[in-house]
Amino acid sequence: MGFTLPFLNGSLPKKRTQVVAIDLGSRTTKAVLLERRGEGYALLRYALIDAPIFEKKISAELLSDHFQTVVKELGGTTKYIAVAVGLGDAVVRQVELPPIPLDQMRVVLKMNHKNYLQQELPNHVFDCCIIPQNTPPAGDKKPEPNRTAQINLSNKLKVLVAASKEQLIRDIMQAASSAGLVADALVPSLVGPINAIERSLPEIFTRETVALVDIGFQHTSVCVLDRGELATIRTVNIGGDQLTAGLAEVMSISYAEAEGIKVGMAPEVESALLAQVTPLGREIRASLDFFEHQQDRPVTEVYLSGGSTASEMIVQMLHADLLADCKIWNPTGSLQLALTGQQAVEIEHVGPQLTVAIGTALAAY
Repeated sequence: MGFTLPFLNGSLPKKRTQVVAIDLGSRTTKAVLLERRGEGYALLRYALIDAPIFEKKISAELLSDHFQTVVKELGGTTKYIAVAVGLGDAVVRQVELPPIPLDQMRVVLKMNHKNYLQQELPNHVFDCCIIPQNTPPAGDKKPEPNRTAQINLSNKLKVLVAASKEQLIRDIMQAASSAGLVADALVPSLVGPINAIERSLPEIFTRETVALVDIGFQHTSVCVLDRGELATIRTVNIGGDQLTAGLAEVMSISYAEAEGIKVGMAPEVESALLAQVTPLGREIRASLDFFEHQQDRPVTEVYLSGGSTASEMIVQMLHADLLADCKIWNPTGSLQLALTGQQAVEIEHVGPQLTVAIGTALAAY
């Protein structure tokens, strides 16, 4: 996998047979149990569990109990977990750094984070991953602006940088240890969809210019991939919670009723829902415009994931706003499905919510 950013001394875990990946949501935690099978991976089980207290900051003690609940629900035998650090808890940027070892890059970032990340980040842990510069497929040439930039910046590397608070990382590590688990990797959730699509749709990843849009509870991530290269990343402070809360206010109904109507596609809700979705569509479209104006190259498709994609109406509205083909995608496409019972039946519907968790598991391998 191309992007790991484990926040654990910059070292990746050893090869494991099984890994539990936990996407700690503000309202719902999504988790998967993956098993290595030859050159591939099998999805053994998944879990969707209510977060302990999604309105407040969670303590290490509550988080430890939550980890135990998640692992028990998944029923695996492994003690190794990979945890996705949410969009609100990790700063992720692309920067250019000299070609020095990764450990030296981390020191440079810690000493000069304001210059590189344009904000003060005291008491943060920094990690980085060199962005691979892929060779275009035969007969497929990069636009001239890209080639010129590579020549002028030949002494620099494109690097994906992440920063998260030391206290948060300590809390997660302590919680895992108290639960009898080992936290192998802490991965920014923003990179989960990138890792997942690289494995699930390799031809699209390698040959197309597409956007990955993951709609979370409080935030939405937007990543533009240009034929295997990460070109643009952005976090939008609008998520499913804002869509539901806005709908409840406009229609003078409860939050729970609004959530049900949003997913259930009631015709009478269309105009009220459109007013909530339009700002999100504008922000995503602005991210696509930024890339297209910089590279003079269109984004051909938008791949949507996250809980809000369960609403066909929201997907249709985003399709109209973005002026691009929008597709809901399932990250389980490249995995062997070893699910049983009801999970085997529901995975096609649930899959888009597991994108971050699956991408995090793949990073841990």
